[in-house]
Amino acid sequence: MRAVSKKLTIAVLVLLPTVLQAQELFIAGVHPGERPANAPVVTDYPKDAAWFERALHGITEPHPDSLRFLESQGAWFTPFDRPGMTGPYDIRDWH
Repeated sequence: MRAVSKKLTIAVLVLLPTVLQAQELFIAGVHPGERPANAPVVTDYPKDAAWFERALHGITEPHPDSLRFLESQGAWFTPFDRPGMTGPYDIRDWH
């Protein structure tokens, strides 16, 4: 029994500094509704003519009003401006 207690004491002493240090680190997902105070913030996402040309690739003019969302498109991911599937599903001729 004494050997188990000794091993447990050693394990606690070895792991304690790691646990104390982990409290200082940011751990993603612990508070998913909160953004870290020092996280970077995108304040501006300029879109030039080349960006719009790429986003509207394969779509003939006049462009429908439903594509006006591109004007407010920010830096977040959207599959709309990237090539998708190949073959008969490539209706915008990306490939």
